[in-house]
Amino acid sequence: MTFIQTMRWFGPNDPVSLMHIRQAGCKGIVTALHQIPVGNVWPIDAIQQRIQLIEADNDRYTPLTWEVVESLPVHEDIKKGLPSREQYIDNYKVSLRNLAACGIKTVCYNFMPVLDWSRTNLYYEMPDGSLALRFVWEDFAVFDLCILQRANAEADYTPEVQEAAKRKFAAMTVEEIATLQNTVLLGLPGSNEAFELATFQGLLNNYKHIGDKELRENLYYFIQQVAPVAEEVGVNLCIHPDDPPKPLLGLPRVVSTEADLAQLMDACEVRANGITFCTGSLGVRADNDLPKMVERFGDRIHFVHLRTTKRERNPLNFHEAAHLAGDVDMYEVVKAFVLEGKRRQKQGQKDAMIPMRPDHGHQMLDDLHKTGKDKSYPGYSAIGRLKGLAELRGLELAIEKGMSVL
Repeated sequence: MTFIQTMRWFGPNDPVSLMHIRQAGCKGIVTALHQIPVGNVWPIDAIQQRIQLIEADNDRYTPLTWEVVESLPVHEDIKKGLPSREQYIDNYKVSLRNLAACGIKTVCYNFMPVLDWSRTNLYYEMPDGSLALRFVWEDFAVFDLCILQRANAEADYTPEVQEAAKRKFAAMTVEEIATLQNTVLLGLPGSNEAFELATFQGLLNNYKHIGDKELRENLYYFIQQVAPVAEEVGVNLCIHPDDPPKPLLGLPRVVSTEADLAQLMDACEVRANGITFCTGSLGVRADNDLPKMVERFGDRIHFVHLRTTKRERNPLNFHEAAHLAGDVDMYEVVKAFVLEGKRRQKQGQKDAMIPMRPDHGHQMLDDLHKTGKDKSYPGYSAIGRLKGLAELRGLELAIEKGMSVL
């Protein structure tokens, strides 16, 4: 098989347990030390404690291993290019060395300013009654123009969208406004805590003088400092694309297209400077040819997120589709990865198998009724991801079998 099948696990408080992930057929765990403040060194003892937790039942059940770090977060001072970035970059290098010393060789990160992924609805009802994540441009404009009231925000929206947003806001209840605000400001995956509005505006203000050019320069500087260290200790770094792949809230986004990825790969040519190939994030844009991108960047792709989004009648809106049903041609994408895996095997590469996780599953079946500590994080329910993994596993196996008889 081409992929090492994994799932994301948010640690001991995740309602989706390690045993659930094991029973889904996964061998790998994707996790992070969320308890450590961004920018601090990940100490060896904390890394080893997480490894011990993951491997605690390996003597009795199918073994699990910590396959990928997602994410080792990049401090905002690095993204902003402040003088203080040097200390945070040094800390990042130490964390990479510590992870390598503990046997962890794949580290995902992103370079999105302030927010991680952004959605406007976490519980969009699908035709089958399951719930999905959704992004609606007009609703995002409601937040930006009418709730946040960001200075000069009008420049980012057409007059028609501005007028529609103002009409919608005028008709919204207090509860609906609060829900939209909390959804946009949710913050980081694995958290149900949203940013405070005033705090968030302050974070945006820090990027007032940072545009596309400056953010790219700061990203390239960062990767030029840390990728050689990663290469030295045998760690593959892999950047996650922007989600959604377009500028938001006046913030630049510089990892959204094939051209963006090509520039980043050229900025530091060591193989450790790599890509987390997220088909959902990249697939939102119709101008991204995903199978072609796998073929072009294959050797620099160290981690894969397989999911698909569906652009709606207004192509600025999208929702998370079933894994085989959206705009992403999943057959051609998986086929491209199977070919890449065979190429790696032929060349005797140690990382011929690529870690993959099914991403952003629908909330369905029993997961629809869970509350409190049993309720899963948006996009990370057990059953929805299990369904996606089963579909992807079957697709991969069919492609592999089909190629073996040609």
